[in-house]
Amino acid sequence: MKHTALYQKHLQHNAKMVEFAGYDMPIQYRSIREEHRRVRTTVGMFDVSHMGEIEIRGSKALDMVQKITINDAANLAVGQVQYSAMCYAEGGIVDDLLVYRFADYFLLVVNAANKDKDLDWILKNKIDNCEVTDTSDRITQLAVQGKKAQDTLQPLTPLDLAGIAYYWFTEGQLAGVPMLISRTGYTGEPGFELYFENQYAEKVWDAVMAAGKAFEIEPIGLGARDSLRLEKKMCLYGNDIDATTNPLEAGLAWITKLDKGPFIGKEALLTIKEAGLRRKLVAFTLQTSGFPRHGYDIYASGNRVGHVTSGTVSPMLEKGIGLGYVDTAYAHIGTKIDIKIRDRMIPAEIIKPPFV
Repeated sequence: MKHTALYQKHLQHNAKMVEFAGYDMPIQYRSIREEHRRVRTTVGMFDVSHMGEIEIRGSKALDMVQKITINDAANLAVGQVQYSAMCYAEGGIVDDLLVYRFADYFLLVVNAANKDKDLDWILKNKIDNCEVTDTSDRITQLAVQGKKAQDTLQPLTPLDLAGIAYYWFTEGQLAGVPMLISRTGYTGEPGFELYFENQYAEKVWDAVMAAGKAFEIEPIGLGARDSLRLEKKMCLYGNDIDATTNPLEAGLAWITKLDKGPFIGKEALLTIKEAGLRRKLVAFTLQTSGFPRHGYDIYASGNRVGHVTSGTVSPMLEKGIGLGYVDTAYAHIGTKIDIKIRDRMIPAEIIKPPFV
């Protein structure tokens, strides 16, 4: 397995390590619940260096990004970030990703488990006058997330972090290290993601941990990252979206710009939209105790109408929550459903997300 440049730091903090996307990664340090609540209440730091970074350069870089992504990258200003996705010709999702616009190139940040697949697909669809470069192995990425994230990081940089708007980024120094500082994250809390060369990884880690001590900062594992994103109804590739789902049924119509120029999957998505959706991704809460898990069946009026894609017991709400696809007729807010957990039918209700 691969190790990030912060592997020794994880061991020093007694992390429970697991294999994820080919990396030995920390799933938790203390407990998932405690780490989750730390991020929701003050600040936590995640090593997400396993994520993929792919640069697209050249005179036709914008044309290439427009071809392979479903959002409209032409609307991006230099220094802006965009949530987007890539689709196969039939409308299934290759991956969801972030698109960063620089003055002379684009940076795509893709999911760790999909990086090699994404890179192959991007190269397969490369156009002339473009250069595609995988920089993943030399980049450390830290996510500093929570209400005290800005207070933690501001003493470490001369940059005005308050001046970075949501889904924008800047370049400069933090802890004396040159880096990209992005106001993004996967927790639903205020925060930043930091991108810099691997050689500075431990220096930056130590500086952020020291600066956040007043706010009881902790390293946070991938377990809490998953429960945090779920409470905010952020999709997880491999669970809520994949090659068998399309962005319209997944609730991602807001990033699917069918009125822009040609892109891979556009014709299929237009056909799907015209025909009408047969299922939708919904959010639900359990009405009694239970733990909804990926793959559990969803019932309504005694009939199977869908399946759970993500589920947990919310550390903030202290009850079962989940996402799942259901037949469109049962996708309305307030609809009563049942989640089949083992041999029991657990009552649940479809709610308007986010959960927290």
